[in-house]
Amino acid sequence: MTGVRVHPHGLCESTDVGDGTRVWAFAHVLPGARIGRDCNICDGAFVESRAVLGNNVTVKNGTLVFDGVTCEDDVFLGPNVLFTNDLRPRAHIKKTGDALETTLVRRGATLGAGTVVVCGTEIGSYAFAAAGSVITRSVPAHAFVAGNPAVVKGWVCACGARLSDDLSCPECGTRHEQTPDGLKAV
Repeated sequence: MTGVRVHPHGLCESTDVGDGTRVWAFAHVLPGARIGRDCNICDGAFVESRAVLGNNVTVKNGTLVFDGVTCEDDVFLGPNVLFTNDLRPRAHIKKTGDALETTLVRRGATLGAGTVVVCGTEIGSYAFAAAGSVITRSVPAHAFVAGNPAVVKGWVCACGARLSDDLSCPECGTRHEQTPDGLKAV
């Protein structure tokens, strides 16, 4: 791996890691994980073998990204985000590969500190989950969700600002329109 920085106390066993990615102290990336360019995998994070991180993904301290989780480009995973991959885990039943559920986090989404993501869900592009959210069902694109279980409380722009009632961004001026999957910028 060229252009990858692994802290002396970090462990990166994957050979599929993009240039400019940093793996910090006590983070562990297992063999087989696919990590894009310019990612930041912070202290104490764990990325399992069949996890996929796109380019420019931030994985903050203590975050656990298990097999079957895919994060597209520009995703932000706050401190202590937890993904699951088995809806009915039992210690005496060892599931691997296709027996595990998948989760997809679309481009530009943000999961705040302590968010728990139940497997089998999709988090839409530029969606934003408030700290402590428990995501039990799929989240539409540009939705702002909060709570346990997380529910839509409003809409956010790709720049992160809350959208006005007319779905325009007061910060950058981008207008949005409703789609079957949430919102999209127009």
